[in-house]
Amino acid sequence: MLNGALFAFNLDVAIISGSRAVLAQAIYSVTDLVGAALLLWGLYASQLPADYRHPFGRGKERFYWALISIVVTFTIAGLLALSTGVDQYASPVAVTHIGEALIVIGVTLLVSAVSIAVTLREVRRARETLQSFLESRRIGLKSVFYQDVVSIVGCIVAFFALLIIYRTGRYQADGIAAIIEGVLLIITGLVLTLESHGLLIGQALDPEEARTILSVVERDPRVSKVRALQSMVLGPDDALLALRINFHDGLTTDQIEKAIDEVTLALQQSHPLLRHVIIEPES
Repeated sequence: MLNGALFAFNLDVAIISGSRAVLAQAIYSVTDLVGAALLLWGLYASQLPADYRHPFGRGKERFYWALISIVVTFTIAGLLALSTGVDQYASPVAVTHIGEALIVIGVTLLVSAVSIAVTLREVRRARETLQSFLESRRIGLKSVFYQDVVSIVGCIVAFFALLIIYRTGRYQADGIAAIIEGVLLIITGLVLTLESHGLLIGQALDPEEARTILSVVERDPRVSKVRALQSMVLGPDDALLALRINFHDGLTTDQIEKAIDEVTLALQQSHPLLRHVIIEPES
């Protein structure tokens, strides 16, 4: 709703002022709205129950729809902003109503800053640092965070471009601002796309997570050695773990089955993201 209002506000001012920098913000606002809708759909789809064709659930829906959202929000918006900026730079059009343009840029910046503050508050509630959040697998929430960061930088660039136009009358500054916004959007989109790629094709758990998992398994007195550990991230908070474990000699079949159940329980209690644990015993 708020992004829709920002789009209408930015578009109206862009039309009356002729500013391509403000138009770039309008384009970004509407693609941001579409991107948010795609992320919500991905969250809904990821919570659908497992079935015959998706035995481990549909957690990767969040990664897929986050990727589509990134393409819409950053790549498409970036290319549109870039093209309109190049057009303004090559064939400058007069920019008027500077005051109204500055107001809409200020409002957009304020909304984006509030949105970042809300995201950081959620990060603190989860007892995460900003660095751990940016290194996490929550690609959807990170894309929202980067959207707001890019929006703030774009607003600052547009603000100074409008001031330059007001003082010098050089309308090319408006085109340069839109070009900078477009390039920034495209680069951010590429970075997030590369991160999404690894998650979509079956990325393993981080080495540090694997080491803590091994420590939990090896603490069990019935375990002789972990022969193999394989993992796959299925969602931001969902992972598949497959282990080949050599148990001590002399254990009966019932004792091995009990050990497998207890090791699985210990792993899921210490690492809640391990929703799927497969243990293959070896003699």
